[in-house]
This record gives sequence, structure tokens and C-alpha cells, in this order.
Amino acid sequence: MNNFVSIEIRSFVTVIAVFLTFYAYIPYIKGIRFGNIRPHVFSWIIWGVTTFIVFFAQIAGNGGVGSFPIGVSGIITFLVAFFAYRKRGDIEITHSDWFFFGLALSSLPFWFYFSDPLAAVVVLSLADILGFVPTFRKGYILPNSEPLGFYLIFLFRNILAMFALAEWNVTTLLFPGSAGIACVVFVVMVKIRKTKLDIIPYQESDKK
Repeated sequence: MNNFVSIEIRSFVTVIAVFLTFYAYIPYIKGIRFGNIRPHVFSWIIWGVTTFIVFFAQIAGNGGVGSFPIGVSGIITFLVAFFAYRKRGDIEITHSDWFFFGLALSSLPFWFYFSDPLAAVVVLSLADILGFVPTFRKGYILPNSEPLGFYLIFLFRNILAMFALAEWNVTTLLFPGSAGIACVVFVVMVKIRKTKLDIIPYQESDKK
């Protein structure tokens, strides 16, 4: 139980987390529409599926208002996938991408079979991390194709969302925690890659 934080504070933190979600996504979607950002479509489809299912699992796990940022993020994630597909970003879909997508969908039978949302969250957290593989691959090859600030905002958003959860347990904390760690690893990898290739920062290259 999250007995250390009152419902008023959790609600306030949830509002901030939802605001950060929109704050991060609006310029990201604009970047896709103008061709400055080229996300991997399949990564975002996988993230949309996993995020939505985790939202319902968090509700089942008594996550309370702290679950709402994950739900909002799930809706917008599908919107990003839609715009990415329309703009034909990096849409190369490999056999491993299909595997990760199938793994995400497989969480539903796990949930129903075991009658435990934790089983679904464990599978979904793994699928979400593996869903990062196409984006990691693209980020390594094209490190200027993703704005790192976007992932840092989401790291902070996830921390706030975890803080706002009505109940702290593995079911409610595993997904946002693992996603936050994945964001940190991705940012560090891209920064190192940029340094090695002596590539100018994303913001500067966007002006040219």
C-alpha cells in the first residue's frame, strides 16, 4: 500500500504526469509530420498494445488515479504509430518485430489463465523492453532520428506516475519502472553513438 502519500497529492502528481505526457508527445508528433523525426512504426504499435493492457492490469492491481497517465499514454502511442505509418518512417518490419508483437498479445492468455494481472504485466514488461529493439537498432544506425529529450521527459513522467499510484506492488510498478530504465539505456547509447560518430546534436541538425 502507498500509505505515505495522500489522495490529494497523488491526484496532483497524476495531473502533472498527464501534462508531461502531452508536453512530450505534441512536439514529437509534429516532428513526425514534418519529417524531422522518424520513429520505428512497429515499436510504437508494440508499445501501444503493451501500454493499454498494462493500464487495465494496474487498475486491477489497485493502481488508482496513478494509472491514468499510462492509459493516456496508450491512446497517444497508437496515434504516434498512425502518423509514423502515414509518413512512412522506418517501417522495415523484421521477423523479430513480429515475435515481439506476438509476445505482447500473448500476455492476455497469461492473464486469463492465471487469473492474475501480475502474470500479464511480467510478460508485457518484457515485451515492451524487447519492443525497444527496433528503435535501438535504428537509433544506433541513425542517432539523429530521435530527440533524446522526449525519452528523458518520459523517464520523469514514469517516476511521477509511480509516485502517484494508490498501491505499490510488482503489478503496478514493474511496467513503468522497466520502461524508465529502458529510456535511460537508450539515451546513453545514442549519446555515446553520437560522440563516436562526431554527429552534431539533434536540435542543430534539425535547423539545416
